[in-house]
Order: sequence, then C-alpha cells, then structure tokens
Amino acid sequence: MALHNEPASISLPALVQQIDLSYAIRPRRSGSRQIRNPLMQILQAVREHGSISAASRALDLSYRHVWGELKHWEQALGHPLVQGEQGQRAQLSEFGDKLLWAERQAQARLAPQIESLHAELERAFALAFDDRTHVLSLQASHDDALALLRTHAAGTAQLHLDIHFTGSVDAIRALNQGRCVMAGFHTLEHPPRGSLAQRTYQPLLKPGQHKLIGFARRTQGLLVAPGNPLNLRSLADAARLRARYVNRAIGTGTRLLLDELLAEARLDASALAGYERCETSHAAVAHAVASGQADAGLGLESAAHAEGLDFVPLVRERYHLACLKSALDQPAMQALVAVLRSASWQHLLGTLPGYEAADSAEVQSLRALLPWWTFAREKKARHGH
Repeated sequence: MALHNEPASISLPALVQQIDLSYAIRPRRSGSRQIRNPLMQILQAVREHGSISAASRALDLSYRHVWGELKHWEQALGHPLVQGEQGQRAQLSEFGDKLLWAERQAQARLAPQIESLHAELERAFALAFDDRTHVLSLQASHDDALALLRTHAAGTAQLHLDIHFTGSVDAIRALNQGRCVMAGFHTLEHPPRGSLAQRTYQPLLKPGQHKLIGFARRTQGLLVAPGNPLNLRSLADAARLRARYVNRAIGTGTRLLLDELLAEARLDASALAGYERCETSHAAVAHAVASGQADAGLGLESAAHAEGLDFVPLVRERYHLACLKSALDQPAMQALVAVLRSASWQHLLGTLPGYEAADSAEVQSLRALLPWWTFAREKKARHGH
C-alpha cells in the first residue's frame, strides 16, 4: 500500500534544507558516535526489516507513530519515502534511498568532526559534575584585564567566568534583573558628586544591597597613530584640529567618560569630527586608528599597545566588580575572591599596559568608593529637626 498520493509535480524543492542539530544527555555512552536523526532511523529500519510494522517493533515505537512520521515528512519534503502494495514487502522509494544515502555519506565524511564534537560536549558537561569546578556569570563593560582573568582563573582555580561584554549600564541592569551574578563597570578614580556618572549609575545601585569587589585601576586616553602626527594632547586639541574621531556606543562606560571629559572642557559633542561614529570595543577603536580610518579615539593603553599605536593618557579609572550582597557566600564568588587575592594574578595584571591592582578582592560598600550617598549626614539632619 502506497503511503502517498502521486506527486503533483517534479518541481525542485529549495536547494538547501535547513539542518538543526540537537543532542541528548545519557547516563553512559551508547556506543554509536553518529548524530542520530529520527527520520533516518525510520528509513533505515524499513529498509532492514521490509515493513513498517517490523520497523516499528525494532525501534520500539508504535505503528501509528511511525506511519504518522512518514506521512508528515513526505508532505514536508514533497516526495514519497516508502512504497509497496498492501500485503507486499515495503521498500524505500528512490527519493527515500537517496535521502538515506546522502545522510550516510555526510556522516562518513564528517566522522572526525562528529567525534570531536561528541568529545568536546562530554568534556564541557563533565565540568558540571565536578564539585571542584565553579562557573560565575558576569556581564561587563569591555575590559582587557577581565579577558586575561578569564583565562587565568580557568587555568589556576577551575573557575570558569562566563563573560558577556556589554555596556556598563546594561551590565548593572542585567545584575539587577538576575541575568548574571556580577557586573563590571568603571568610573573615574575619584568620581565627583553631581557628575554624569552619578546621574547614570546611582539610580541603578542600592547601598546595603550591592557590594563592590576590588579589581583594577586602569588608564584611559587618546589612541593615536605612531608618532602622534597631529600632536594631540587633549580632547580640545582633537576638536581644534578636526581630527577624525571614533567613539564608543551609547550606554558604554567609555562613551559616558568621554561626555564627562567634554563637559569638563566645556566642549560640545559636535566639536569632535566623528562623534557619531561608534565602535563596539577598545580593540575596534584601536583597529580603526591603526588602519587609518580615524585619527583618534578614547580607549585603553593596553589596546593601543596591542596595535602598535601611541597613547596619550588622560584619566585614571577604577574598574568595579559589583554583585549583590546575598551572592558573596556563593562558592563561585569565593573562588573569584581567592583568585583576585593571589600573588600570581596581581603579578599578571601588572604586566598589562596601563593596569595595576586596586584593593584586589576587598569587598567594599558603595559609599567607600563612590561618594554619592551621604546617609550619616542626612540621618543627623533629620534627627536635628
């Protein structure tokens, strides 16, 4: 009995069918290292056993399920898969044969890559069952020291930092929404009251709820071509000479820093030629300057060093690691604190141009580092009235 009506036409389907890969986690290895596909397993069983009912029994599936799957895929693919009159041996159609052959050919050609994928997934999941291993999710403003810390922590402490680089504002929001355990953002080393940084970050941070873990000081400045051909020494120079500037995106800490420095210099954003042109990271800014697409951009000394650029230092910053107070006792957080406190990490951080350790691993209140809250004076004033 045929499982289909006669095909309406021989029109070619889309040249490429979309392939979605999935995997299953089992208590122990099944022996097969192939990527299994339910349809291909059905076709193989029909070929081997000569009937849909026998194929169903071999796969430990109901006849109705196998029949339904074949009908579904015949309609989806636009071709018959199995043929045979009622009471006769079922066999694959020409298209069914070709489909099964193509899948087997692909499996054979990709066997080394499939084996590697199996092994890599097994290694990755093995970490989840290792009590000595910790994973800490972190969203953060782009920072070269964090990238270095990720490698160091994995190699020395079995601590895996799952870092997603984003803007400082988005990082703190992600922390507050429970989408990560820690957020990385940066401010001037001594951020003034009433600053743009205060107006941006203070509404997102709550004393008593958030804590800061000491991480690093770093230098930001102008990234310029080797030899500094325009002799730029400040943002005012860049504005006066109409240097081609490359900026960072809105919401990033470096964009916020630039706006603070412009306000301090009493310069309008339009004074910088290229203020609206944005790149995604310090490395991207450095590449734009190194490739001659821009004359200058605000960024890290380490990024300038990596591209062989000159660097004009402008400000010192603190890079803050923020977390919820309730997360401090988590094993992953304790592992991070131990890494930050280690002499090996502090030595490694010191090799990164423009960086130095800053109260490494010390847990501090918001008020200790950000002078934007004055509870003691406010409380005293209220009692005075």
